[in-house]
Amino acid sequence: MARVQRAAPGIRRSAAAKGRNQTMRAARSRSVGLVGRALALLPFTESQLHKAFLAIIFAAVLAAAWMLASISGAAAFAGAEAARVAADAGFRVRHVRVTGTVRMNELAVYERALAQRDQPMPLVDLEALRAELLALPWVADARVSRQLPDTLRIDIVERREHAVLAKPDRLVLIDNEGNALEPISSAKAKGKLVISGPGAQRMVGELDGLLDAAPALKPQVAAAEWVGNRRWNLTFKTGQLLALPEGDRAPAALVRFARLDGANRLLGGRVAAIDMRVEGQAAFRCKDGPCSASALQRLADGADETQVEEN
Repeated sequence: MARVQRAAPGIRRSAAAKGRNQTMRAARSRSVGLVGRALALLPFTESQLHKAFLAIIFAAVLAAAWMLASISGAAAFAGAEAARVAADAGFRVRHVRVTGTVRMNELAVYERALAQRDQPMPLVDLEALRAELLALPWVADARVSRQLPDTLRIDIVERREHAVLAKPDRLVLIDNEGNALEPISSAKAKGKLVISGPGAQRMVGELDGLLDAAPALKPQVAAAEWVGNRRWNLTFKTGQLLALPEGDRAPAALVRFARLDGANRLLGGRVAAIDMRVEGQAAFRCKDGPCSASALQRLADGADETQVEEN
């Protein structure tokens, strides 16, 4: 009887494993080839790509570390420790330098700045200090900066005085926007424009525009009263009073009065008060009684189309 000899099991397994290995190597070769061709299409070298991947990985690690530090409070601790080290190295507020103060009391600035004395420079809150300075009446603007290693520099821009506001119990110096600067005595208020009347403080800008309509009269105005929250009475340095209409008619009325004054020299004359509230008319009151007919006629002759009458 003939015998059939079979291959040993070990030989079959070895052949099968060898076949699988060859298949894997072929697939890996095809995959690497595809990746290589794809990378070859990019405008980067393999070295540059390698560095970019490393940078991305490094950034991700730093971001994760910062998040962990923030959650645990390590960032605040690190900031405080850095400030302490800076202070020990001499970066601490020792001096304050203030410039730009002319009219205001400079001590008011130093009182706020010296609160930062001996603070580490990194911990000085410049914006908070600037906000405190802007709250001072005379300060229109303030610039605060560090001058390392140990000086705070403060540059002040002052408001400019413009007029005196007459309140029921005192006189107050104000700027051209109506901001109160400081109390002022009646002696120091002499020669300055005095503004009065309820609501006059917020009307300072409008008053300036009105007086600009007659530039020759502007320096001769000593006082302005805001009447009934709607119109102005002007008092000249001669003591004479001019009643103006309300609203947009006031500048035109002031210009008409300037023409009358130019033709008749009203300011400094016998006329005590001029009422121009009615459009196209001018009423006069003389200092020593009723205005004479001849005086009124002279005024009428120089009044153009303005009707002149006795008040």
